[in-house]
Amino acid sequence: MPEQLTTAEQQLRDTCQSFANDVLLAADTSDPIAARTQVREASQAMGLFSLTQPSEFGGRDSANRQLSLCIARETLAAANPPLLDAVFGSSPGVLGGVEEPLRSSHLVPLINGDKRASFGFTEPDNVQPTSGRLTAEGLVINGQKSYVTGGADADFISALVHIEDRGPSMVVIDTHLQGVDLAQRFNSLDGSHHAAFTFSNVLVPETHIIGDAGKGLPRALRQIGDVRLLVAAQASGYMLWVLNLLKEHLAARDKNGEPRGSKDVVRWHYADLRVQAYAARSMLYRTARLADSGANAVNESMATKIFVTEAVGNAVDIAIQLVGGQALVEDHPLAQLYQKVRAWRLVEGANDVLRLNIGRGILELDKGRI
Repeated sequence: MPEQLTTAEQQLRDTCQSFANDVLLAADTSDPIAARTQVREASQAMGLFSLTQPSEFGGRDSANRQLSLCIARETLAAANPPLLDAVFGSSPGVLGGVEEPLRSSHLVPLINGDKRASFGFTEPDNVQPTSGRLTAEGLVINGQKSYVTGGADADFISALVHIEDRGPSMVVIDTHLQGVDLAQRFNSLDGSHHAAFTFSNVLVPETHIIGDAGKGLPRALRQIGDVRLLVAAQASGYMLWVLNLLKEHLAARDKNGEPRGSKDVVRWHYADLRVQAYAARSMLYRTARLADSGANAVNESMATKIFVTEAVGNAVDIAIQLVGGQALVEDHPLAQLYQKVRAWRLVEGANDVLRLNIGRGILELDKGRI
């Protein structure tokens, strides 16, 4: 639970609250580049920037890594500040633990901010999986990837490739290589951007296979599972912000001089949101601790991502209903947050698909807990 934190975890929470108030909310966003630089430098000075990075690069001990990240992301999001994506440094992602030459050529530049990475997992429904064939010259790749987040600006893609006679493998594909084509760039409702790529006889060194060939799917799913939990943490923080906004709104008086929260139907809606927030935070912190314990928390991470992203969507929707028409104006913070959180029911696995996976996990594999 959020109350059962060590002294160090409480200090991290307090640091994030101060950072959100003193740096993020105070940032001058009229010059976005300068503001992001300011946020990044302040984050580095306060030790937040490296939270997402391995201990060998200055990050925290991995013993409570997931819980620490959840505390930080939830606390920061609870202020609903701008430039939240500028706080943390690049995580290694699927490159975590790679050896030479990928360590020097891609992992170190990624951590240092000298290279940008993207993750290529999803393919269109009507195409064959991206495939690779080992030759004397290296690995030849053909296929395509869609919804590569940040791919248009990336220096390389960590892509899932089905290598002939080896199986699914994670492979580093540099975006400047011949045969790599940025087919489309598109923006999402939440303001993020994605890309679609095609690969036509792209030749990469065999050393660009991440880890063991044929064992890429578990590595990819671990990465996706970690991100699901962090999405849930940020969603939980936004729920706290919505509840605080509503509390202030409902305590204020309407044109008749009565508190807006005096009506039973309004109180019912507000209470229901608090019930959902209590359950969401309980799931988040329990799952983070499970993940840090080394337990298999794949199904629990999926369940947490489903529940919290749907709960925050419902919270913003009800808040707009209670605040009224002014919350529909495009620059109102609730209207902006509505666009942001709607996308989370699809990212890192659509919630409907994740429900099917949870059912399969318990009924076919006997995995998962309550």
